[in-house]
Formats: sequence, structure tokens, C-alpha cells
Amino acid sequence: MPRTRDGQDNSTQARPAVGLPCSDTRTSPSTASGPAPGTGGAKVSDPTMLAMALHLRDAEKLSLRDIAHRLVITRGKKKGQHPSPATVLRMLRDHDEQLAADAEMQTQPTTP
Repeated sequence: MPRTRDGQDNSTQARPAVGLPCSDTRTSPSTASGPAPGTGGAKVSDPTMLAMALHLRDAEKLSLRDIAHRLVITRGKKKGQHPSPATVLRMLRDHDEQLAADAEMQTQPTTP
């Protein structure tokens, strides 16, 4: 019979139960509740940062990573740091969606 280093019988040591559900303390994905939509982290972008990101995207054709590396957060807890590429993506996407919504509102005929 196998023995441990200290000479005790291995059969008395705790072993995982086979076929029993795991009593893991992590939350399962079905019950996990994240933050409500629109209540994400602190807003780090400002109109100046958006203008610079648009310029870098349109004029210089830079990737999101390169744009994020060139931008600097100017206020709040993360002042002096660079935004993540995901933040830049959201900022540009929100801007583009707003432009599309504005253009759609202007092209729809108004009924008296």
C-alpha cells in the first residue's frame, strides 16, 4: 500500500470525492451579475481626447493600440496614464453611433 513521506498510510488522507458536485466558491456564469449597463468605470475621455483620437484614426490611420499609447488621461484618478485600447474603441464607437443617429434624424422627413 502506498505510504506518504512520513510513513502514514495514504488511504487515510483526504481525497476528492468522485462524482460529487464541486463545492467551488467561484460564482457560476449563470448567476454572475455584473454592473448594470451604463454604470461602468470612471469616464476618462474628454472632448480633447476624442478629437485627438479621431485625428489619429482618420488622418494617420493608426491602430487602436497606437492611438491609446499616444493619448494621456488628463483628469481623475488615472491622470497621466494612457487609456486602454478598449476605452479608445468605446469612445470612437460611441462617437460614430451618435453621428449616425444625428444623420438619421436629419434625413427623416418631418410630418406636420
